[in-house]
Amino acid sequence: MLLSLVLHTYSLRYALPAAVMLGAAPTYVLAWGAWRLLSALLPARLYRELDDRFYTIYQSMVLFFFEHYSGVQVIIYGDLPKNKENMVYISNHQCTVDWIIADMLAIRQNALGHIRYVLKDGLKWLPLYGWYFSQHGGVYVKRSAKFNEKEMRHKLQAQVKTETPMYLVIFPEGTRYNPEIPKVIADSQSFAEKEGLAVLKHVLTPRVKATYVAIDAMKTYLDAIYDVTVAYEGTVDHKGQRKVAPSMTEFLCQECPRVHIYIDRLELKDIPEEQMYMRRWLHERFEIKDKLLIEFYDAKDSKRRNKFPGKGVHSKLSLKKTLPSLLFLGSLTASMLLTESGRKLYVKTWIYGTLIGCLWVSIKP
Repeated sequence: MLLSLVLHTYSLRYALPAAVMLGAAPTYVLAWGAWRLLSALLPARLYRELDDRFYTIYQSMVLFFFEHYSGVQVIIYGDLPKNKENMVYISNHQCTVDWIIADMLAIRQNALGHIRYVLKDGLKWLPLYGWYFSQHGGVYVKRSAKFNEKEMRHKLQAQVKTETPMYLVIFPEGTRYNPEIPKVIADSQSFAEKEGLAVLKHVLTPRVKATYVAIDAMKTYLDAIYDVTVAYEGTVDHKGQRKVAPSMTEFLCQECPRVHIYIDRLELKDIPEEQMYMRRWLHERFEIKDKLLIEFYDAKDSKRRNKFPGKGVHSKLSLKKTLPSLLFLGSLTASMLLTESGRKLYVKTWIYGTLIGCLWVSIKP
């Protein structure tokens, strides 16, 4: 009986935020779709400005749950500029929460609506979200030989042409570092050794293609590159071995007390322009990440573990940044569900929005 109650309470911790975030999706898509139609004859820049505001509202609601509801402490190292910039964000990749980390940094710069993701191609089939991420300026890419450089370059240059604010998030490893899948880690290390590159322990060997295309396509438009290294506390077992980083569900269930984020702002002039040299440069950046993570997880002095070198600042996010969005979208969704016609429209949005979205992304990248 007691165990059942504990499990039920645990499940409610993530069921509530999941229900609210997913439940608000049709409402959000309807509001965005109405604006998309109204702005069809308006300049693209005007549409993009309001689209960024819409996106800020939804992602602010998401951050209410991932910061305030989860109770996580966000510890920031290095220099996070207070002002908005056009930039490419490169980070190590361990779990789905990594996407939320980018939001956590962007909202602290008042740039949340400017986030665009480079996503693996299969995610474009996500109901409602897959289509919208593409509409918001996200880029879907295939791996290795199937990578379409021309498509990615064209989409990014089109956004530069319309002066779209750019906070482009890329995970160069191409997949997650997962200690429970040692073959992926071993293959990555073998490849590095074969290519004469440093073998990395806590990150995978990065792939340069998407990073190169992004920087090259927008080099006259970008202000900086943000090199971000993320570590989650509580991801080491009693033997000192790394565990899997928290999933979104585990994060919402308060299983991660603190997340540590190390930021290194890089100037464009310090980055090689040729792809072959950029490949070496990117690997060197991941060597730096690896050293930071070795210090975080494996430092011989236990007092130096669970933190990065240098001064870390506990960055608290004001409720004013997130609660209004939760109340707005929550009340809008509730008002729809209170009437029969609203419920029908809500269900139809899930169904037809998903079908239209899948058709759209299958035709247009």
